[in-house]
Amino acid sequence: MKNQARHFSRLRRAEMRTAYIFILPMFAGLLLFSVIPFIQNILYSFRRMGTFGEGTFIGLKNYQDLLTDDTFWLALRNTAFYAVVGVPLVIIFSIFLAHQINKKIRGRTIYRTLLFIPAVTIPAAIGILWRWILNYQYGIFNWILEKLGLPRISWLGDVKYVRWAIILVVVWSMVSYYVIIMLAAMQGVDSSYYEAARLDGASSRQVFFKITLPMLTPMIFFSVIMVTIGILQIFDFIYLMVDRQTLSYTYSMSLVTYFYECAFNKSSMRGYGAAISVVLAAIIMVITIIQMIGKKYWVRSGE
Repeated sequence: MKNQARHFSRLRRAEMRTAYIFILPMFAGLLLFSVIPFIQNILYSFRRMGTFGEGTFIGLKNYQDLLTDDTFWLALRNTAFYAVVGVPLVIIFSIFLAHQINKKIRGRTIYRTLLFIPAVTIPAAIGILWRWILNYQYGIFNWILEKLGLPRISWLGDVKYVRWAIILVVVWSMVSYYVIIMLAAMQGVDSSYYEAARLDGASSRQVFFKITLPMLTPMIFFSVIMVTIGILQIFDFIYLMVDRQTLSYTYSMSLVTYFYECAFNKSSMRGYGAAISVVLAAIIMVITIIQMIGKKYWVRSGE
């Protein structure tokens, strides 16, 4: 028995070594490209840094300057706007579209393929595509408005419309991925629930709100967290779609966009840009913690 126990002990240690060897490349990559840069970025936020060198330690000066920086507060308000408007729209449209294509309708495969296209398209291509679609002179949106006898709108040049144009593209680009997630969750619901509801004479509306939606809450919770984090870090669509020489660029700027401008276009403000990114990371962390705390009040447990 002792020999057998030692054999199993050696086998266990061998399995653990093999497991750690497989984990090591991913752990090393995470440490090298995520953990160390994040810590380094925090240290940079306490310095006044130029293009070269380690800069000068200035303590909390960068954070104090943020409190009186009107552009920072504008970028913060814009980021909050994108999140408050964009997150519900992405979740609602994802659930609605997943529910529609989950039905037995003709051409369902084609609809699924069309919905999946934005999910496999790189953000740069999406941004350039929508910049042309929303173009003041040649865009299809303004062409439709002209056919309807309405005036053209400068979607990306007017400060009244630019943020809504960004929201439109963000929602369009993100919905397809979460439709797939919601569809998979819907197809995982036990059919016996639906059979029991039909026997009780429940309508389609009642089935959706009393069975489908509650069963989706774990996936909705996951999606809300991921969409929130994604939208709070919005950068590419703003940078690619809006002319950086116009006022609308400033009025559509997010925290990540402002971080980029400070850290890369204004190399003398690298430490200031690092402070902006640390504030954004803290905001994301706080919001995620709040969402995790609120989970128990509305997410249906798997039990």
